[in-house]
Amino acid sequence: MTTYSLRPAAPADGAFLADMVVEVANWRQGAARPRHDVLADPVSRGYVAGWQRPADRGVVALDGDGDPVGAAWYRLFPADRRAHGFVASGVPELIIGVRPLWRAQGVGRALLQELAHAARSSGHARLALSVEHGNFAAALYRSEGFAVVETSGRRDTMVRTLLA
Repeated sequence: MTTYSLRPAAPADGAFLADMVVEVANWRQGAARPRHDVLADPVSRGYVAGWQRPADRGVVALDGDGDPVGAAWYRLFPADRRAHGFVASGVPELIIGVRPLWRAQGVGRALLQELAHAARSSGHARLALSVEHGNFAAALYRSEGFAVVETSGRRDTMVRTLLA
């Protein structure tokens, strides 16, 4: 199960990215919020609605059969329609999801690194994300240079500076 490849996300990946938003919402063991409940939330829906806008970038991980197993992407949000990890207009917010069987195998790290490279290449100086307290992915984010800049309720907003 450790063989995977990466490719840029395309407009046709919108439904899979929505699947990954559901994975993110259900990261806790035993969590089972139905897809329609997760995507009914305006913030969750905002991560995928109208994919792929001109400033959107993403990466999809594929297993050896070419089936998608994870994705990381970023979007820019205006101040009046903030997502969970909003820090400022012009700072893209990263969303990342990996199917449970593929977690802890390097897929998330590869997606994160590739997306950070894409953001840097697109001229962005920072990337932001939001992670719930207790989510094991926070350790990955810290190891990739993200630092907590704000805590709100059960969530931390983390930012990574992208060096040239």
